[in-house]
Amino acid sequence: MSFLAVYESHFTKHLTQTQFEAFRILLWLLTVHKQVRIERLAACFPLPILYQSRRKHIQRFLVLSALAIPRFWFPVIKAIICKEFKTGSRLIITIDRTQWKDKNVFMVAVIWKKLALPIYWTLLGKRGASRLSEQQALIQPVLCLLKNYELVILGDREFHSVKLAYWLKQKSKKQKLFFAFRQKQGTNQKKDDEDYQTFSQLGMKPGMKMFLTGVSVTKNKGFGNFNVGAYWKRKYKGKQEKEPWFILTNLDSLSEVLKVYLARAGIEAMFKDCKTGGYKLEGSKANNKRLNSLILLIAIAYTATSLKGKTFRQTNQGKYIARLTEKSRRDRRHSNFWIGLYGSLWIHAWEFCSDFISIMMSNNPQKLNNYKKGLQAMFIIDKTA
Repeated sequence: MSFLAVYESHFTKHLTQTQFEAFRILLWLLTVHKQVRIERLAACFPLPILYQSRRKHIQRFLVLSALAIPRFWFPVIKAIICKEFKTGSRLIITIDRTQWKDKNVFMVAVIWKKLALPIYWTLLGKRGASRLSEQQALIQPVLCLLKNYELVILGDREFHSVKLAYWLKQKSKKQKLFFAFRQKQGTNQKKDDEDYQTFSQLGMKPGMKMFLTGVSVTKNKGFGNFNVGAYWKRKYKGKQEKEPWFILTNLDSLSEVLKVYLARAGIEAMFKDCKTGGYKLEGSKANNKRLNSLILLIAIAYTATSLKGKTFRQTNQGKYIARLTEKSRRDRRHSNFWIGLYGSLWIHAWEFCSDFISIMMSNNPQKLNNYKKGLQAMFIIDKTA
């Protein structure tokens, strides 16, 4: 059953029938054209009216109050998380920011099968890094939404603030919360009555690991003590990390810290998929209200496509969509998102070219059995898509 069919009752509770059909068409256009510019969407929107009228139709849809993230998206992503993760289990939650021109998107996502599924986001009204108050405003709704899980919050060096770590440490008294925030090398730290020194003075070298417990970080008082995991990767395949990781945390072991922090790469992959690698979000010239709704459409399309890809793999149809492995690769060649996206495009191409394909098949009767297997794979993929 398709994603929209599963959650249709929720979406139609907030949208009229006409709005729901527009919503369905826009998600389809995102999948086929991988494009979020309103002008391009309007050019392809298959409503038999003038181009300018189609453009205005889409613009009006994107400012609907029904598209508020907590109301429209939270129940869906919560249901997906409940299905994919056992209640009470540990979720890795990562926060990050992507920026292009004057647009600055601040997002929180859950790590799922080496990908990140978007949960909540906001548009910052400025360039550059987020403030503590903005970080708290982004994280707090997610803490409430996922209160039945144990959460580990991850952040790169932009989120090195001890204030954010202290805020989460206070929250952890009522909810199972952990954090792992990468620190800048120049950050001051000390243990007990020792003198302050920066992380860069710890003498780390490639291949070294270190775990410090009960450390005061920064010279500001009142934040208590934390743990710090330090790690500098060895040179691998001719590549060497320029500097070590220093990770502020309340986790209890270095192995645990490194395992969860490595998962942060999932949100970088998601941003790439939403931009140059998939939906070309950076090409949008919409105002903030419409851009927020376009990101919502991308979040829904991206999540639905990734879940499709998982199903295609589980039903052993992924081999019809892509070369899944290579001798020289240790990891999977393509993500669930990639498999889901191009599986859907394969079906769309078949629907458009079926008459031509039938002629090609009839001219190769010796391959009839292979064609039958492929058509069965298409049928299974089409049911899911």
